[in-house]
Amino acid sequence: MQVKVAAIQMAVGDNEAENIDKALQQVHCAADAGANIILLQELFSTPYFCKDQNPDFLARAQPRASHPALLALQKLAKDRHLVLPVSFFERANNAFFNSLVVFDADGKDLGLYRKAHIPDGPGYQEKFYFSPGDTGFKVFATHYGRIGVAICWDQWFPEAARVMALQGAEILFYPTAIGSEPRAPEINSRGHWTRVMQGHAAANLVPVVAANRVGHEIGAESSITFYGGSFISDPTGALLAQADQEECILYADLDLSKLAAQRAEWGLFRDRRPEWYAPILSLDGSHSDG
Repeated sequence: MQVKVAAIQMAVGDNEAENIDKALQQVHCAADAGANIILLQELFSTPYFCKDQNPDFLARAQPRASHPALLALQKLAKDRHLVLPVSFFERANNAFFNSLVVFDADGKDLGLYRKAHIPDGPGYQEKFYFSPGDTGFKVFATHYGRIGVAICWDQWFPEAARVMALQGAEILFYPTAIGSEPRAPEINSRGHWTRVMQGHAAANLVPVVAANRVGHEIGAESSITFYGGSFISDPTGALLAQADQEECILYADLDLSKLAAQRAEWGLFRDRRPEWYAPILSLDGSHSDG
């Protein structure tokens, strides 16, 4: 199966409706270019509010059934015959999650993923807003293939990528919001950020699509310059396309049938020894036989 994937990299403002309209326009552009699966960045409908601990920002969370970004993009998925993984700030009764829904090419809601790994550090104070996800890692069978989707900090953990690959993911997608370090301006993690996901691709022989945001966003206590760098890799980790720090859309054509044959021939999954991997189930690498 031939599939064209796209990653949208954009800056956002304070007006949620305008951000959603901008995202819709960008998705239309990608669809016009022939893209089948289109990835927007993490929490694209608002600024990255996790720079500060402000309880007022909890009001930005909305239920899955009524979130305006989901409603608009679900309709667009159906109208343009697209697969759209859509990131949003979810309120579920008294719980708050950093979540994502996958819409299939007929507009069907294929299911929900809630971000598993929640970071906490200067400028990225997500534990104040989000509970750890309770869905586990998931793979979605779409009209254009089986996709695995995780969110931002999840992308630093090889276990997440491996689980999705074991579940049959043919492409991995990572919506992201990452940039400068407010208390360590000399640090630029862009290269490290890129290479860790290239490693996921190479270790699992699965292409990776990452969409980051750009722009300088100012909070009450800190500000972040998001460094972009969105990219699409092939299954060996080689970059097929990569953005700099400007708004843009990236594209790549993938032959999923050919890639499946490569995975089978390479033997990475044949030669796994899961009986020896028990220490990974602990925080400290301990292992017990009983």
